[in-house]
Amino acid sequence: MTLTLVTAACGGDDDDTDAGAPAEGEGGGEGEGGGGASGETVTIEAGDDMDAILLPKCLGIAVFDQANEGAQEAAEELGTSEAELLGPATCEDPTGQIDTMTNAATQGVDAVMISNNAGEQIQSGVDAAVDADVAVVSWDSPIPSGEGESLFVAQVDFDETGVVMADMARGILGDEGGELAILSASPDAANQNAWIAAFEEALEDPQYEGIELVDTVYGNDDADESYNQALGLVDSHPDLKLIMAPTTVGIAAAAKAMTDEGLCDQIKVSGLGLPDEMREYTESDCAPQFALWSFVDLGYLTYYATYGIATGQIEAADGQTFVAGRMGEYTIETDPTRDAGLRIVMGPFTVYDAENIDE
Repeated sequence: MTLTLVTAACGGDDDDTDAGAPAEGEGGGEGEGGGGASGETVTIEAGDDMDAILLPKCLGIAVFDQANEGAQEAAEELGTSEAELLGPATCEDPTGQIDTMTNAATQGVDAVMISNNAGEQIQSGVDAAVDADVAVVSWDSPIPSGEGESLFVAQVDFDETGVVMADMARGILGDEGGELAILSASPDAANQNAWIAAFEEALEDPQYEGIELVDTVYGNDDADESYNQALGLVDSHPDLKLIMAPTTVGIAAAAKAMTDEGLCDQIKVSGLGLPDEMREYTESDCAPQFALWSFVDLGYLTYYATYGIATGQIEAADGQTFVAGRMGEYTIETDPTRDAGLRIVMGPFTVYDAENIDE
């Protein structure tokens, strides 16, 4: 079974390289018209150089390497410098991100593209960067307040993420439901916290009434720590039926832990994962379903949007419509998932199972 959930700004033509891009004429948000006050759609074009930093939550994580590949592709198309990939060695300590953001203010860079892992603690660094005329664009995980951030490039609609996880849980557990626990990344990751909140809200719907969320633990996007946290959930909850991990590191570690301990018949794993890392666990039915989007596309779109803002081609304003290379047309909108801030939504979700894992 193949299930693709299309959020705003998705679609594209039949070229495989355009997977996840919007069809011509579709916007990346709900704004009417486009082009900001001018009402015109801006095609982002090469011509100026941009000195930028790509700041993931931490280094050495496959999805962030993929995002960097997409950003490099965009830089090559635009004839500008590749972003410098900087980040903490691990995702456990957010101070490295704060330091990098703060130091950017004195390094003469034009922009910082950040997947925020420091929660509200990142704000002082963002403020310093903005005071130095550095454009701050978040991707994957936003600045919670939205203050100082020009734009958030959302991979998918965060509220929809909760529904997708709830649907996968119901599909795996069946009508009888059962106990599940969440294995997240770090406690300060804004995207993880938003997805978990959306998941908890979705579970309040009567259609999921048999599903009981019993615990949430954190593996800090470290494979060994996530593995041990998964086993700890088993020890703490003898009736556990499902581990839901909205993190690619956590889901693979949990699936490996259940496989190593021979527990896959008792406890299933689901969440957000990379097909290449989850194939064996999906084929063995240890992780029957999981979902994700293209991080290469996310990095590509983030670079294009940041370049457009940093070079003055587009305005970070509600209703601004622009064309981002092979990804197509997007419209900036007010982010409905935060009290303040602007976003574009890339999309789409793909839910993987044994039938489409090799596609």
